[in-house]
Amino acid sequence: MAVKKERTIEETLKDLEELVKKLESGESSLEESFAYYETGMKLVKSCNDKIDKVEKKIIVLEENGEEHELS
Repeated sequence: MAVKKERTIEETLKDLEELVKKLESGESSLEESFAYYETGMKLVKSCNDKIDKVEKKIIVLEENGEEHELS
């Protein structure tokens, strides 16, 4: 059984950009546009969840007095 690798924020944003291009092209049917929109909203939620997770880690580090430089 293959392990599904979690996508990075950068990969997710790239997918989101591709969806926006498809929507902006005006070449999609209404049904396709709705599907792109729905997928895009899931990608936005995924990015927000990942960003929230990182922010919580930073808060914990700051509370523990540890200073780490993000690269």
